Amino acid sequence: MRPMDMQMGPMAGWVWMLVWLVFLVVLVVGFVLVVRALTDRSGGGTGAGGSTISAMQILEERFARGDIDKEEFEERRRTLQS
Repeated sequence: MRPMDMQMGPMAGWVWMLVWLVFLVVLVVGFVLVVRALTDRSGGGTGAGGSTISAMQILEERFARGDIDKEEFEERRRTLQS
């Protein structure tokens, strides 16, 4: 018998196996929580603490950036309001 086995008793192997199992479970749960937090934040629209962006706001931003001209803006605005 090794000196460590005599000091810790016959259950030492099971205790260490349990400690490692708990450690691995905590590690996996932590990883899952971090991944979920990162993917929730990048989802756009609504999120934790975020606000919704209306279609009208998106339309106004596109017009301000010059993605659409005034005629297309007015047409889509009328469509959204109806």
